[in-house]
Amino acid sequence: MAEPPARYDPDEITIPPDGRPLEDQPKWRRDFPVDWPEDQYITRRDFVKFLILTSGAFAAGQLWLLVSSLLRRREEPGRQAVARVEEIPVGGSLVFDYPQNSPARLLVRVDEETFVAYEQQCTHLTCPVIADVEAGELHCPCHEGIFDLLTGRPLAGPPRRPLARVTLEVADGAVYATGIEPRTR
Repeated sequence: MAEPPARYDPDEITIPPDGRPLEDQPKWRRDFPVDWPEDQYITRRDFVKFLILTSGAFAAGQLWLLVSSLLRRREEPGRQAVARVEEIPVGGSLVFDYPQNSPARLLVRVDEETFVAYEQQCTHLTCPVIADVEAGELHCPCHEGIFDLLTGRPLAGPPRRPLARVTLEVADGAVYATGIEPRTR
């Protein structure tokens, strides 16, 4: 009695896309054969699991950013001496750090009694602003942005948001930074 022909599963046979035997294939195809039966397809269930895990990770990251931002806002930088009053002439300015290791701030003496301070970075592309007390403005030379010296609000150019204002206190012949007002529209 003859043996019945061996049955094979067509899904278990590796066949290159053009049907030629592997020996007749170009070298690149022999090195990287397309093996459809062994290709790993992802089920919908696995794909949905991946999407849920990835979405959860993004949501957790956003939540972390929100919480850390709220915690940073609660931290008041405190009172810090910036300069002696006599060190800054009327119309003069001084760059300082408040709080330490933060973006530069600009202190300007407008007249004998008035001092103003702002974050020195333009709200358009963070170029440093320069005080022009005679014109009553802060000027950003990068894109010709102009801010009002007394309020920090944009007057001309591309900036649309005001500069962050540093609250000041003058006492005992010194100028103290006491806080930072958030930028408002």
